[in-house]
Amino acid sequence: RAGHILIEDDEITGKSAADVNKLRRDVGMVFQQFNLFPHLTAKENVMIGQTKVLKKSREEAEAEAMKQLAAVGLADRADFKPAQLSGGQQQRVAIARALIGDPEVLLCDEATSALDPRTTRSILALLKDLNARLGLTIVLITHQMQVVKDICTDLAVMSHGKVVDDGSILDVFDH
Repeated sequence: RAGHILIEDDEITGKSAADVNKLRRDVGMVFQQFNLFPHLTAKENVMIGQTKVLKKSREEAEAEAMKQLAAVGLADRADFKPAQLSGGQQQRVAIARALIGDPEVLLCDEATSALDPRTTRSILALLKDLNARLGLTIVLITHQMQVVKDICTDLAVMSHGKVVDDGSILDVFDH
């Protein structure tokens, strides 16, 4: 496969791992699997990496974790372990972790496909709120067309690794 990856007109294809890691700080990532550490609390899962990677003190990391857990509506569940949380709550913890460092872009790769319809609506409402409140660009990768209709303003349709249509949600669905 061949292609180019641009972030704000900066070609990152072929850059060193160190250069790519610097750019990753501007991109938060949320996946279908929540990827939470089962032996850590929600707060500890959000704190992970802040002290070692971002070089924050434990106090700074804890304050930031609580800020992000509050942003996703889970401050009251900070001391719960993943097994004590519902699937939607676990995904909210993953979103809180992705918001660390105030990224400019939140990449959500099938972030709702493991959730029931009611929980999916709740997570989409949260993403819409984060988009509006934080001015956060959200790139949503999904196979669920209802999710696209519910949250997206612009759409790119891909087939076999190529963009086959893109534009406003209304224009693309009209095609």
